[in-house]
Amino acid sequence: MMITEHKGKLLLGTHGIAVPHGSLIREPNQLRSWRNGFPIAVKAQVSSGGRGRAGGVLRAANMEEAEAAAQRLFENDFSGERPQTLLVEPWLDHAREIYLGITVDGMAGGYAMLYAPAGGVEVEQQAPLEYPFGAPRNFKAHGFRRLLADIEQDCALRERVVALARRLLFLATAIDAITIEINPLAVMPDGKLLALDAKIVLDEAAAFRHAETSDELERARKKERPAVAKALAGNLMMVWLGGEVGLVSGGAGMTMAAMDLIADAGLKPACFLDCSSNPTPAGYQLAFKLLDAEPEVRAILVSIFGGGTHMDRVARVMGDIMKKRRSRKPVFFRMNGTGRDKADAVMREAGLYNYPTLESAIDAAVAEVRTP
Repeated sequence: MMITEHKGKLLLGTHGIAVPHGSLIREPNQLRSWRNGFPIAVKAQVSSGGRGRAGGVLRAANMEEAEAAAQRLFENDFSGERPQTLLVEPWLDHAREIYLGITVDGMAGGYAMLYAPAGGVEVEQQAPLEYPFGAPRNFKAHGFRRLLADIEQDCALRERVVALARRLLFLATAIDAITIEINPLAVMPDGKLLALDAKIVLDEAAAFRHAETSDELERARKKERPAVAKALAGNLMMVWLGGEVGLVSGGAGMTMAAMDLIADAGLKPACFLDCSSNPTPAGYQLAFKLLDAEPEVRAILVSIFGGGTHMDRVARVMGDIMKKRRSRKPVFFRMNGTGRDKADAVMREAGLYNYPTLESAIDAAVAEVRTP
């Protein structure tokens, strides 16, 4: 779960990381109370990335420009979310922008620290320096410092970055963060570092340890599309995308592969729907119920690969679901893995067809959707 910049900066501040002094507003006329001078930055507070490129941060040289900027931001959507609040901060002159972040790294068995000598909206085009260290106790200041020395000649800057990295690590472990990014991290004229932005993604699975996170997650789910909220409540992972081909899949990787192939075929997937966290008859029934109720979904693709799961058992579940379905939306199956041969026989008995490849199943779904 990504939290807003304002909340992220409050967390940074509690761990001694310097941030600009700002104010949160809920309507443009609240700007009249601003007393810290101009120019200012007016920033949409949304829980999604890419805000800068989407015009979610505006500069205002005076009160008239500030109120116009605030009105514009309140009326705009950013990744489908309309901001309820705006953060107002001084527009600060700084000598340089850099990037510093920490993220969970499965290969390292814990965390990795990330650094780039140039921050801002184009940071994705760089290959950041990575310091994978795993468990928090394995973070070594001298190890990170040695890596920084290859790209940063300023010894004082290196020491400030190392010190700030330690604080990020303490914060990440305290709040169970998956990712914390400071981009840009401003190098001020006096050499001090100031976090001009904060992107923090919290681990939803750890919400039970943090009352505030749990409450925030509950509020976020209440704002979701009804189908998404019902999926999450049923322990299915769903992200709505608004396309024509509904997807019932097992495993995030398999789901992403199917989505990519649907897009390559010229259509848009209706959703990311991963049933691997609830691969039960009730879980699959819920997935079909949700997709059948969405009018824009014109076909459904079932893409499941069974390792420990036996495909013949899944095939029996699918046969039972198909018998009880009232929807006439066509369903295209690609189920492979353990027990595939038995699954094919079970599906034939149920009058269903298991396509030999994922590509052929998608081609059939695309042809159905494109048929007038």
